[in-house]
Amino acid sequence: MNSIVIVGTGLAGYNLAKEFRKLNKERPLVLLTSDDGANYSKPMLSTGFTKDKTAEALAMADAAKMAEQLNADIKTAVNVAEIDTEAKALTLTNGETVQYGDLVLAWGAYVFRPPLKGDGQDLVYSINDLMDYARFREAVQGKKKVVVIGGGLIGCEFANDLTNGGFEVEVVEPVGRVLPALLPERASEAVQEGLESIGVKFNFGSFVTAVNKAGDQVDVVLSDESVIRADVVVSAIGLRPRIEIAEKAGIAVNRGIAVNRLFETSAKNVYALGDCSEVEGNVMLYVLPIMAGARSLAKTLSGAETEVKYGPMPVAIKTPVCPVVVAPVPADAEGEWEIEADGRNVTALFKGADGGLLGFALTGDNVSEKNKLAKELPLILG
Repeated sequence: MNSIVIVGTGLAGYNLAKEFRKLNKERPLVLLTSDDGANYSKPMLSTGFTKDKTAEALAMADAAKMAEQLNADIKTAVNVAEIDTEAKALTLTNGETVQYGDLVLAWGAYVFRPPLKGDGQDLVYSINDLMDYARFREAVQGKKKVVVIGGGLIGCEFANDLTNGGFEVEVVEPVGRVLPALLPERASEAVQEGLESIGVKFNFGSFVTAVNKAGDQVDVVLSDESVIRADVVVSAIGLRPRIEIAEKAGIAVNRGIAVNRLFETSAKNVYALGDCSEVEGNVMLYVLPIMAGARSLAKTLSGAETEVKYGPMPVAIKTPVCPVVVAPVPADAEGEWEIEADGRNVTALFKGADGGLLGFALTGDNVSEKNKLAKELPLILG
């Protein structure tokens, strides 16, 4: 069997299939997905309430239409239980076996859920795909107040979006400021001020310990023993690459499934792409790296080995009340921030010991500088 089997129909899986079909119209293509296989843009999930979009409105095509477009067999509502790299076969949880010629793991990342106590955990939602979004929209029909756990990228985006949608939003963030992993303090202040100006409330320095039912609502209990009464809770404290099934199959993993710049794993004919992968030490949970990877892996699978190159890839954070663009500073970088600020308009440049630009954070009107500054950054993988 010479099929390419892609596990996952998110941004990575579908874009790889599209790019591959530009180069090869005939080779059998099978896509497996645990959801309904609808094609949608994941970044739109955190703008849905601002734009008043249902899950159906965000879907661009269903699985049947995608199967037709891609000349592919798409199996929905299936999960991989095991990978046998010697037999080149997948065992699904329903007992079915799927053979592959080449296998691409594009099953993404899962939302990290904090360990919580209490009987209200069925009212704690994570929004990581379109089906999650549909369930959440249904849950908040007629509701007023939402607590968001986490003041990072996803938490801030949802706080802005839900407030635009007419909800009262309160954010719980253990660190003393918003976006602490991405922004220097002055830029964090600008974003916080913007969100507060539309009514978002923040609880810094505490974390959620329990969610208890309180009639039709919930009591969100914090580590300082304070309690927030709300209707529903959104958990938005980060993503973790899905590695467990690959690790069980003997495939090398670190934070993500370890791959080289051809997206080859340690197992022959097995590749990993997107949020589940770690490319030469880089886990990059953003859109641009996935698109670049899909294009290069499609060429490799078509017979022309092509190593991926990652140029500077600034990330836009969708907080329209205070726009943000950040080029994250490498974890091992040495240097310091140089900051200029005027109200919510902040330009923060991270300079190395030699004065070279290694990263930046822009807020407010200053996001217009992103293209100019991106040209000064070193390549991520050249």
